[in-house]
Amino acid sequence: MLTSFGNFSQALPNQQTVEYPSFKLVLVGDGGTGKTTFVKRHLTGEFEKKYEPTIGVEVHPLDFHTNCGKIRFYCWDTAGQEKFGGLRDGYYIHGQCAIIMFDVTARLTYKNVPTWHRDICRVCENIPIVLCGNKVDVKNRQVKAKMVTFHRKKNLQYYEISAKSNYNFEKPFLYLARKLAGDMSLHFVESPALAPPEIPIDLEAQKRLEAEMAAAAAQPLPDDDEEIF
Repeated sequence: MLTSFGNFSQALPNQQTVEYPSFKLVLVGDGGTGKTTFVKRHLTGEFEKKYEPTIGVEVHPLDFHTNCGKIRFYCWDTAGQEKFGGLRDGYYIHGQCAIIMFDVTARLTYKNVPTWHRDICRVCENIPIVLCGNKVDVKNRQVKAKMVTFHRKKNLQYYEISAKSNYNFEKPFLYLARKLAGDMSLHFVESPALAPPEIPIDLEAQKRLEAEMAAAAAQPLPDDDEEIF
């Protein structure tokens, strides 16, 4: 049993309760950024997903094994509802952590990140949030590493991911688990069962990108994101 997590809550009234800590994770971002693909990489979450038609959301229970025991994220995926404008507050309510996703091949999805962040923060105060730039496997990247500054302004964690190649899949979940436990030494003791990669990732290219990001992080923040675009 995870003692470091303190109180934890169920994510849905009709969801089966589990004997170990579980947390409501809100997954947001523009349509087409790869949120559903990302969450469906975790095979148990795909197998057990529930649909709540009243809020138009799929809830995927994603289990992870840590050195302190098992934990579950009930991952709330909007499943296309964001096309209709602002999500209802009922979607965010009782959210304990969040992932905001954008697509590095589509600039508009990054420009909309502040709106998603504002919506989450309006309903959920002081929850850990991770920003993820998805589709880093695609060659014609539009949002360059040096353009990604929003997480620095708002003190969020940022990861580059590729849902289709499973690249960095675990990192957002590990970061959130550590923040929720208040224990930065927490670690996963076994890898979750993921669907096989659909596409390979160029690890050399990613290393170069990560070096670029580290260099960008050392630069002073621009006054306004607009000037980057």
